[in-house]
Amino acid sequence: MSRSSKPYEIVERALELSSTDGCMVIADEQSSANLRWAGNALTTNGVTRGRTLTVIATVDGSQGTASGVVSRSAVTADELEPLVRAAESAARKSDPAEDAQPLVGDAEPTAGFRDAPAETSSAVFARFAPALGEAFARARAGGRELYGFASHEMTSTYLGTSTGLRLRHDQPNGTLELNAKSPDRSRSAWAGVATRDFQDVDLADLDAELAQRLGWAERRIELPAGRYETLLPPTAVADLLIYQLWSAAARDAAEGRTVFSKPGGGTRVGETLSPLPLRLRSDPHEPGLESAPFVIAHSSGDDASVFDNGLPLSATDWVRGGRLEHLVTTRHSAGLTGLPVAPGAGNLILDGGNGRSLEEMVAATTGRALLLTCLWYIREVDPATLLLTGLTRDGVYLVEGGEVVGAVNNFRFNESPVDLLSRATEAGRTQKTLPREWGDWFTRAAMPALRVPDFNMSSVSRGV
Repeated sequence: MSRSSKPYEIVERALELSSTDGCMVIADEQSSANLRWAGNALTTNGVTRGRTLTVIATVDGSQGTASGVVSRSAVTADELEPLVRAAESAARKSDPAEDAQPLVGDAEPTAGFRDAPAETSSAVFARFAPALGEAFARARAGGRELYGFASHEMTSTYLGTSTGLRLRHDQPNGTLELNAKSPDRSRSAWAGVATRDFQDVDLADLDAELAQRLGWAERRIELPAGRYETLLPPTAVADLLIYQLWSAAARDAAEGRTVFSKPGGGTRVGETLSPLPLRLRSDPHEPGLESAPFVIAHSSGDDASVFDNGLPLSATDWVRGGRLEHLVTTRHSAGLTGLPVAPGAGNLILDGGNGRSLEEMVAATTGRALLLTCLWYIREVDPATLLLTGLTRDGVYLVEGGEVVGAVNNFRFNESPVDLLSRATEAGRTQKTLPREWGDWFTRAAMPALRVPDFNMSSVSRGV
């Protein structure tokens, strides 16, 4: 339909066109604004808008309920009915869905369901852009070059169902990645932040941090592979624990296929994962990290079900006091495993640390340790232990006697986040952070730095 058609009108019309036993319609209205820069100069900027419509049709049969899901972008008025019919055809041709459940029932419509979608624009950078120009000037004066990008997205999601649900959620999502390089490209440092509106971004602090790290890297020290006491900054902790959450589907664990499977059958819910009083949680109402307060599922999988669309979400502790409390469940997998319903949410928070900043944790280091900047190219090696491999990037620094004394070579690591939690000896102050590896998919995280006494740097990796 045309861009002038309001999203709720599209949802309502698609539901009217439906002729199957059940129907769910999700309209995602998206707008984005971005800035990119290289060598201390702005290179590109732009604003985009788009619309995606997902129709989920369900058909009841003697053997159960089948579902058909079709998603398309830029759907016109003439294409709406064919889209609905395509979803219905897919449902009629499908076997009964294993995860079939009654559609979520009637509820009070979300305020603003009939209103126009929220949108972002280049105005979101009104405060940030002048600060970026000042950072360019400081970088030129300090003999370093800044590269990076800033992006802000706004997604308004409208969910309507044949059972009467009319829900809406507006999700802002901003990211900044800033990279500083020496003129000869031999030294590189990275910093990233996640933000809802760019009003809380302090570029001066980020630039000062990058300048300090480039200074540390003026002294180069070669170290061999091995196990080292390592300080993992919040961004690295986020990348590891987000992957852990993605691997925490209850059904997979109950079937003996993951690190959360109990030998002999069942799951490890109730077991202690860490001697530290850590609490790993998700909460759609967490201040500054707000996410959708109801399930939005465009497809079904091990940890999500389209039949749960619209199911209310509440705060969930995945780990509390170091003890595994919940695994990710849909209504279907909760029934299979006997565990409580606990759908995944759009943020992840780890707290329970001692409140020290990363700088204070560095200063408290009595011997030798490595200080990481971030991780990247993370891949799974063994689901049974959740062993991951990946690389360090943009600065690994040597700490001796509470001070950074230089930069060392990069490494490939082999570690399991579950095992790391069991071996961590210190967790610092929780702060909002941007996961570097998973920032394209998951940005709303708050983590402390972790001290691990024997982080496994399995081999040396060349490059910055």
